Amino acid sequence: MWYYEDKEIEEAALEGYVGFVYIITNEVNGKQYIGKKLLKKTRTKKVKGKRNKKVVTDSDWRDYYGSNAALKEDVERLGRENFKRTILKLCKSKGTCNYWEAKYQIQHEVLESNLFYNDWIMVKVHRSHIKA
Repeated sequence: MWYYEDKEIEEAALEGYVGFVYIITNEVNGKQYIGKKLLKKTRTKKVKGKRNKKVVTDSDWRDYYGSNAALKEDVERLGRENFKRTILKLCKSKGTCNYWEAKYQIQHEVLESNLFYNDWIMVKVHRSHIKA
């Protein structure tokens, strides 16, 4: 389950959003991870042998526990019940998601502390992407 504003979020509350920025907390040792997740994914599908068609489907956000290898190992070892997933910011565009993910990571100094699983910050954002 995902939490937003101290409550379990209902799927209907995500209507109109492209994704979110989140923090996952290991409740055993307090270590955290800040990342972003898009609600939909686009993939290319072959149609009639030759043509490619873009298909949009739900992402794996419901069961997602981050992309960091050490975090995923801890989730596997300790069990999902020992990790709290909290949405920090709901976003209406991919660019906004990118911006807020980087902003939270920098504000929390994730690369400067052993209290975070984050190993790197990658961002590509243009001023026109920022739509609160």
